[in-house]
Amino acid sequence: MSHVAPEEITEFSFLAGQARALGAEVPPVRRLSLPLPDGRTLSALRFGDEPVEVTLLHGAGLNAHTWDTTVLALGRPALVLDLAGHGDSSWREDADYTGRTLAADVVEALHAWADRPQVLVGQSLGGLTAAAVAARAPELVRELIVVDITPGVDQSGGPAALREFYRVVDAASRDDLVDRAQQFGFGGSREDTARGVFLNTRVRADGRVEWKHHFAHIAARLLEAPPAGSPSSAPSPTILGEHGWADLDAVAAPITLVRAGRGFVSDRAEQEFRTRLPGARVLHLVGNHNLQETAPAALAEIIRTAADSTGP
Repeated sequence: MSHVAPEEITEFSFLAGQARALGAEVPPVRRLSLPLPDGRTLSALRFGDEPVEVTLLHGAGLNAHTWDTTVLALGRPALVLDLAGHGDSSWREDADYTGRTLAADVVEALHAWADRPQVLVGQSLGGLTAAAVAARAPELVRELIVVDITPGVDQSGGPAALREFYRVVDAASRDDLVDRAQQFGFGGSREDTARGVFLNTRVRADGRVEWKHHFAHIAARLLEAPPAGSPSSAPSPTILGEHGWADLDAVAAPITLVRAGRGFVSDRAEQEFRTRLPGARVLHLVGNHNLQETAPAALAEIIRTAADSTGP
């Protein structure tokens, strides 16, 4: 990308290079916007012109573009959402980002943009959201794929790492944020991480670079205890919720858990998942928590197999 001047870079500028690396084609892609009943807006990317059969939901602090390489490797029409508080979607004033709350937006999106039940794929927070969607609106989901998350993952220390990562709201440059992301083990190669940081940040009027997602702007205030006797003036972000297992238990569609070798799901959490959901599949891939970035081709193959076996 060195031949492209910074002012010429758009959110789609990286796709050609990613596709070449995969030996894939770049499909038609466009950004969609959906007004929601409460006045917020939900944003998404639409890959391909044919009816979508796969919908993908990202994790906390990410956005739809985290799935770009996986979608290119998949080679199928896909709908990729920016969850509330992320990417180009509106933030929630109540900072409620639990799966059940986010699921309401996803249901609206599927009614608006999909004409058939989906292979619904969710990574991390997106996985809990996908489970809530499948439980709430089973007619919209023909298979559920949950990537490196279970409702018991809080015991593995992953969310604590995320909270610490979000403590830093801004930086002098995108390179500084790339360094921090790699220190925490998020993203793949430095080039891949730099692309992700570019797509998940904006430059303020003062020249500093800040994260676009809501979490980074409230995490520091959450982590700093307010003065004794004083309520915090900022809402606390609610992410994990308390209904994950109930949602998964209610899912009628086939369920697959894809666990990352260096991810957030511990052996104990995987065993709990197997015990509670004996009919579900569990697959392992080599990579970190963001498998859509560190093992995109392998993850795409799992999604493709699901689409082929459960097609309309």
